[in-house]
Formats: sequence, structure tokens, C-alpha cells
Amino acid sequence: MDAWKRISCSFFLSIGSLWIGGVASTQAQGVSTIPTVETILTRMAQARAENRTHLRPYSVIRNYRLFGKEQRMTKAEVIADITFVPPDRKHYAIQQANGMGLGEKIVRQMLEHETDIVKDYGSTDLSPANYDFRFVREDELRGQRCYVLEMLPRRKDKTLLHGQIWVDANTYLLHRTEGEPAKAPSWWLRDSRIVLDYGDVSGMWLQTASESTANVRFVGPHTMVSRDVEYKISELAASAGPILPLPAAGSARGQ
Repeated sequence: MDAWKRISCSFFLSIGSLWIGGVASTQAQGVSTIPTVETILTRMAQARAENRTHLRPYSVIRNYRLFGKEQRMTKAEVIADITFVPPDRKHYAIQQANGMGLGEKIVRQMLEHETDIVKDYGSTDLSPANYDFRFVREDELRGQRCYVLEMLPRRKDKTLLHGQIWVDANTYLLHRTEGEPAKAPSWWLRDSRIVLDYGDVSGMWLQTASESTANVRFVGPHTMVSRDVEYKISELAASAGPILPLPAAGSARGQ
């Protein structure tokens, strides 16, 4: 069991490494054709820098749920209060933990790693320093036209992903990231997959949800799902925009 705890935490804490500050809304002017990958990356970088100027202190209540191979019953649920003070200060407190103690252990390590990575976001940023990019297709996600780019890590690192990103074709906001770690967190883990979703939070573009799945040798698949529930910004409660609803208590996908 101790070995299982160690390998589980080593995978799920990598989600914290993939925290991305997001990109701010910019107007795409005169775009009638698909821009080059270089143009998309340039506009993403400009928007990312702009977004950082909009960051304000905030706190968020985040719900974490751990599911086993049956993908129906919640094995653990943890509620955390996370506070961010720009540009690089983040801390957390666990408000409630139910179910397996493993769930709280994983969440604590995820959040510890998240507070560390925000101090050095450049090491995991979606930039040419960390990735090569290829245009894949145009797509529609939640009613928004997007450019889908393949991201190819420039080094084998468990905090980088090999997968795809969905970039809004008009605003260059990052809507979604999907992929597998460029380096397996452990021999014990197979078929690792991470999905990150983003949304507007009172003018700030932030990661608001995540889902990670790994097939653990001899144990089976486990999934950790997180959802941001409630934000407080400048002492006032604010809506988190297009945040996905929490799944039903007995289901990993709201079934």
C-alpha cells in the first residue's frame, strides 16, 4: 500500500506542474484565413503577457474527487481553499476530507507542487522553449471556433505533455489542454492522461478544472477530477464564468 501511495502521488501531483496562468482576451483583427503556427504562438504569447497584467489576488474553493477502476463511486473527496497573490504567491488549506486517506495525501502533494511551480511558470509554459507545435485542424469547442495544435515536448519531463491544445480562433484564449506526460511518472503507471479546462474568472483567464487518469499496474485505473467551485476576488464573491458543473456524487462524469 505504501508503494501504491508513492506512485499515485507522483502522477497526480504532476497536474499542479501543469498549472498555466492562461491567456487574456485580445481582438483578432482582419483574420479571414488560418494564420501560421508562428503567428498563433506569437499572439498567444502576447495575450499571455497581457493576462498577467490583469491578475488580481483571489481565493477559490476547489473540489477534488478520486475514483477507482469502477468509475462510479467516489473513493475520496477533498475540498481545499486556495489563495493566489500575484505574481507568484500561492497557499492552500484543506477544509474537508472524506473517504480514503490516500485522496487527501494526493491532493496535498498536488497543491504543494502547484505552489512551487507558480514561482517558475516558465519551465512548463506553452512556449517554443518547452515545445514544438504543429497545426492539426480547426475545431469547435463549447460553441467557440478553435485552432487545434499538437504540442511536442522538447525534453522528456513528467511536467510536460505530449498532446493537443485548443486555442480560440478569435481571442487566442486557451480553452483546453489534453495529453500524456512526456515522461512516465513511474514504471507502475500506464496510459496516463491529463485534461485541463480554462475559463474566464472576472477578467482573468485561469485553469478551472482538470481530470487525470492512470492505469496502475496490478491495481487498475484511477481518476482524479477537480473543479473550481467558488471564487472570491477583492473581498467580493464572483462568478467563475463557464465553469463546468460538478459531477454527481456517485459518478466521475456526472452520469
